[in-house]
Amino acid sequence: MAGRAFGTRWSITLPRSSDLERLREPIGNLLDRIDRRMSPWREESEISRFNRSASGPHPVAAETAFVASAAVALSAATRGAFDPTVGPLVARWGFGPISGNEVPEWGGVAVQGDTISKQRDDLTLDLCGIAKGYALDRIVSLLLDAGERNFLVDLGGELAARGRHPSGRPWRAGVEDPRAGQAGIHAVLNLTDRAVATSGSRANGYALGGRRYSHIIDPHTREPVEGGLASVSVIDEDAMTADGWATALMAAGGRRGPAVARENGISALFLTRNGNELDRILTGSFRDYLV
Repeated sequence: MAGRAFGTRWSITLPRSSDLERLREPIGNLLDRIDRRMSPWREESEISRFNRSASGPHPVAAETAFVASAAVALSAATRGAFDPTVGPLVARWGFGPISGNEVPEWGGVAVQGDTISKQRDDLTLDLCGIAKGYALDRIVSLLLDAGERNFLVDLGGELAARGRHPSGRPWRAGVEDPRAGQAGIHAVLNLTDRAVATSGSRANGYALGGRRYSHIIDPHTREPVEGGLASVSVIDEDAMTADGWATALMAAGGRRGPAVARENGISALFLTRNGNELDRILTGSFRDYLV
């Protein structure tokens, strides 16, 4: 079963005995609800209204507050490598719709209960680096509530696996070769009750003047991440954590990223360009998932 959401595709693999169509409408409704609340591309989403609002507290839906709180906590854990206020810089480099002050300040946003506050009128929130993972987790919860125990969900390249493949083995996931113009899989993973997310510049970037520009912005330089780091993949128990950390570690870069991952116990695969080859750095227990 497959469909479209968030400008990308989703698909679910279940045992043949499952009734897939009974799940299509609730999954579609779930994804539409999250999009209407958190998409910066929709003018009347909660996030877009928050971004246009004056400083001070603003009530939002509980799940919007939950994702925003996770984003702010990740900013603190990474010392600003992940910054949900970086949206205007993303737009400046041609990747997003958010306008506003191009000086990010994640510390100027606070979440308490179902209220998000900002200290400046021109502060904005962009939850795209973590909201897709949250949506994937909600699909997983929906499937479990429906009685499914063995499945693989793909939402725009982020994967969540539960149980086992119909053959009895773990589910298999591929990590793509992140280099532009290269095809194929760099690594294959065994996944059981885990999620994996990958952040890189291959799918969402452009080349200009001999440089490749990534949609991942380094909040410290206020420019797309540079250097040889091509992609970061993260495995975790939930997709929102994997999604957010993959974005954060890609923004931290090839030098600082592995240290940040080790400090926080994150299982990650860093792939770095070395001429025509790829070098890899593994942190946490990522090696245990390699086939």
